[in-house]
Amino acid sequence: MTMQQAGLRSGATPLAVRMRPRSLDEVAGQRHLLTPGSPLVALAADTTGERGAVSVILWGPPGTGKTTLAQAVAHSSGRRFVELSAVTAGVKDVRQVMEEALSTRDLYGTSTVLFLDEIHRFSKAQQDALLPGVENGWVILIAATTENPSFSVIAPLLSRSLLLTLEPLSDDDLGVLVDRALHDERGLRDAVVLEEEARASIVRLASGDARRALTALEAAATSARSEAREADRVARAAAESEDDEEEDGDEPSDALAEEPDLPVITTDVVARAVDRALLRYDRNGDEHYDVISAFIKSIRGSDVDAALHYLARMIEAGEDPRFIARRIIVSASEDIGMADPQALVVAIAAADAVQLIGMPEGRIPLAQAVVHLATAPKSNASYSAINAAVADVRAGKAGRVPAHLRDAHYPGAKRLGHGDGYRYPHDAELGVLEQQYLPDSLRGARYYQPTEHGNERDVSARWAKLLRIIRGTRG
Repeated sequence: MTMQQAGLRSGATPLAVRMRPRSLDEVAGQRHLLTPGSPLVALAADTTGERGAVSVILWGPPGTGKTTLAQAVAHSSGRRFVELSAVTAGVKDVRQVMEEALSTRDLYGTSTVLFLDEIHRFSKAQQDALLPGVENGWVILIAATTENPSFSVIAPLLSRSLLLTLEPLSDDDLGVLVDRALHDERGLRDAVVLEEEARASIVRLASGDARRALTALEAAATSARSEAREADRVARAAAESEDDEEEDGDEPSDALAEEPDLPVITTDVVARAVDRALLRYDRNGDEHYDVISAFIKSIRGSDVDAALHYLARMIEAGEDPRFIARRIIVSASEDIGMADPQALVVAIAAADAVQLIGMPEGRIPLAQAVVHLATAPKSNASYSAINAAVADVRAGKAGRVPAHLRDAHYPGAKRLGHGDGYRYPHDAELGVLEQQYLPDSLRGARYYQPTEHGNERDVSARWAKLLRIIRGTRG
């Protein structure tokens, strides 16, 4: 078996597991957590245990390196490593680990790193069982969660641990991982050729998830190998058929003796391997801006179906859901505004939900927000108003703040006339009274021009009444 063939025969061990970094130096991404002197680096460098046991909670999306960091810390420091999953482990398992950790420490002077995956799935009673070991330093707990620890981890455990936040891997980080897996002895050992467009597709589909990138690469390599093997079989059958038809004495075909070319991973191979269409979508290219533009304009134009279509395209192409959520928030204020003030609340709630639950479930609150915004009455009056006000300020139309509105709390302010003549609106029966608020140079200026759409119809009527009172005959 050639080295290339060995690279494609991963056996029962997935590529993502084989390529797991053995030290912090091999970790891709999360540089903000791996600077010299940072808690994880210090923990990995402390082989004596003299610095004390510092437990850590790693919070981040799937595939960002939580398990990898835990194993790298344990491996680098020479500590005993024990892994539990909150999905299958119970209080009995936790107590057993604590007892073994205490014995190992007392007998051999070796501390234990307990990696607890998905700690948010542990009940309060199960998390309580961790406290003695963490508090007394029997174990160094490295717990991983994809959910906000403030809501999913008990306060006593949070207070005894460092909370470190992991970010989705950048495209560059994912590219490094894919290239390493392609060439490394633990990976594919250069057994396949990966076209540049296919590499970009894998990175994009991964959407910041290292495990997803390596799984897609492995699936594509397997597919490419199968397709190459089938093509080679067909070619050999054709060559044998040609040889049979040749007259006696002719030289046999050399096709059977030729070494087959390496399998090639193309974008089509990737698409077939992961069983999904690959959308042409470059986060830094025209397609990115075209789709987000169509998305916002569909919301503005009240076409729910079109807006959902472009939302789906961005999600399937691996767009950062936080970017999508930010654009929805902007649309809620720019295009809906006071016609439906609740739209902004819904948009912010969707952004919070995405941050809290992650993807793919995050697509649901995003879709809910899109439906709300697209079907809401529309108004850009607030957007137009601030633009008009900014234009005046940039044009030099600022003027001094009227004396009666100036700050009068400090000594000497009264002597300067600050606050003189200010009328307190709450003293008026209606809570509003005639008074100049704009600078002299802008008296009578009108920025906010409400529409008659949705809730803004009521706002418009009230604003007209307010103007008549505030500005008197000038309203």
